[in-house]
Amino acid sequence: MIINVGGRTDIVNYYTPWLLNRLKEGFVLVRNPYNPKQLTRYSLERNKVDAIIFCSKNYQPILKDMHSIMEKYPIYCHYTITCYEDDVETKVPSINDSITVLNDLCEIVGSQKLSWRYDPILLTDKYTVDYHLESFDHIASCIHDKVSSCIFSFVDMYRKVYRNMPEIIQLTDEDKKELLTGLSNIARKYDMPLQSCAVGNEYSEYGILNSGCITSNILEKSNDLSFKNIGHTGCRNGCKCIPWRDIGEYDTCLNGCKYCYANRRSDIAGIKHRKHDPNSPVLIGKVEKDDKINNAKQASFLKVDYQQQRLF
Repeated sequence: MIINVGGRTDIVNYYTPWLLNRLKEGFVLVRNPYNPKQLTRYSLERNKVDAIIFCSKNYQPILKDMHSIMEKYPIYCHYTITCYEDDVETKVPSINDSITVLNDLCEIVGSQKLSWRYDPILLTDKYTVDYHLESFDHIASCIHDKVSSCIFSFVDMYRKVYRNMPEIIQLTDEDKKELLTGLSNIARKYDMPLQSCAVGNEYSEYGILNSGCITSNILEKSNDLSFKNIGHTGCRNGCKCIPWRDIGEYDTCLNGCKYCYANRRSDIAGIKHRKHDPNSPVLIGKVEKDDKINNAKQASFLKVDYQQQRLF
């Protein structure tokens, strides 16, 4: 099984002590987002976890522990750095601070286990196409040799995104064409592979790879693994990732990103965060008497010979 640390909330930035406790104790409980009284127990023992995928906008809290995590688990890191300032991402480090931490992370994990995410791309009166391309070029110039690839996506206009960020300007086909051309040219200038994420379209004419951001091929190359031939059905429309399980919880991220898909409102995240106990097996709150816990079925995606190596 692939464990995702960061899809529903930025665990690395705000819940690293809890994560380290879970890895130490060897299991985690995850609430069903549609039925909160239903919990799933995932084993985090090495023989049950094929790899751990991290995704965060700030790896500073976990840097000193990454070596020990890598000694036990294969890992892969996504580092999100965008052009937005604190009017959009209210509690996210600045671009230059993020670049510094990304360089530190690369020193630990290596560029082959690290991708830069520049997403989601959205437009406002301030964040124009030109603004994006200038920022993308600046960031790429600083980190292109520290990452294995750059992954981007266009914003999904969910109802809550419109509600929380009414200043968004709808991307037109012409906007997308200009962005795709510019991003591709910049990536080519720095010899940095560029791929889209769950955009539902092929952009091969721009030299952009349309693939999953976490695939068996990526994990094989970065961690010297060998996977079975399994379907990459992803987690949402257009996603081409290898199946994974997220151990986070919605409405708990404190980054304050106005476009956030995982938070209904930023104030809800603050309320939930006050119920967080780093020693609890579940991210928010504690296990209640009427909670029902089911053990997850955790089949390995690795080939048999690699499963046997893992046991030893």
